[in-house]
Amino acid sequence: MSSEALTTPRPTAGLAPATRGLIYGLIGVIIFGGSLPATRAAVLALDPWFVSSARAVGAALLGMGWLLAQRAPLPSGRDWLGLVVVGLCVVVGFPVLTGLAMQWVPASHGILFVGLIPLATCLVGALLGTVRPRRPFWLWAAVGAVSVAAYAILQGGGDFGPADLLMVGAIAVTGIGYAEGARLSHHMKPAAVISWALVVCLPLSLPALILTWPAAPQTVAVSAWIGLGYVTLFSMFIGFLFWYRGLVLGGTARVSQIQLFQPFIGLGLAAVFLGEQVGWGILIGSVMVTISVAKARRYA
Repeated sequence: MSSEALTTPRPTAGLAPATRGLIYGLIGVIIFGGSLPATRAAVLALDPWFVSSARAVGAALLGMGWLLAQRAPLPSGRDWLGLVVVGLCVVVGFPVLTGLAMQWVPASHGILFVGLIPLATCLVGALLGTVRPRRPFWLWAAVGAVSVAAYAILQGGGDFGPADLLMVGAIAVTGIGYAEGARLSHHMKPAAVISWALVVCLPLSLPALILTWPAAPQTVAVSAWIGLGYVTLFSMFIGFLFWYRGLVLGGTARVSQIQLFQPFIGLGLAAVFLGEQVGWGILIGSVMVTISVAKARRYA
């Protein structure tokens, strides 16, 4: 058995590439759905800057281990800039912005903003020339994104505060990082893309980890360490193995729409593990998102 078979997730052997891409993407979205609840659990007892840097450093060690085990070649000169962009967006930008936002709002509020990520990803993909969907696609993608955004504003009582601005920034940088990562994944292994992106961010994440190390780690609640462990192992590494693979096999426009389900996966996890209240309005939002995803896939 090849070393690639041991390190690349392959739950879809024998299926058409488009179907395989959707399955990979769905697995990635389920993993990412736990990111904000886990982040919320972590920042309730740990400094958000420490959480952001610790998850980046921990995942970078996993990435280095993968690169060494695979004897992965160095990226080409033109790919380094793309890897820096991916790293600054998904390794630094999203964790820092969401970590700060989760100090002020419950995970169930922030989670809904991630429904905007598919639209952001496709917008950037279109600018990069990697996405060329038909016009109705944009209409249905916008309907799904607006449905999620409207629910988020209604849930917040019509307010749009600092935490909401941080979440908008997190969505913007994630769209850039996902689109650039998908572009790189067409000629690099998805695991290599996220691994190198994590490694290139070590000059930022490692000093930040040292500077923000908690004074009394033994007093921190176990739930906070579990949350940190989840975002380190799954959100920052394993999830990307499935996600980038799915974008490559199924197409960025088509697979990215699955991420509209991520808010509702996250809301369920927030309700179960954090005890946060989720109203009936979420059912209406779920129906709207399901319709939007189905229609957008048709035109992607």
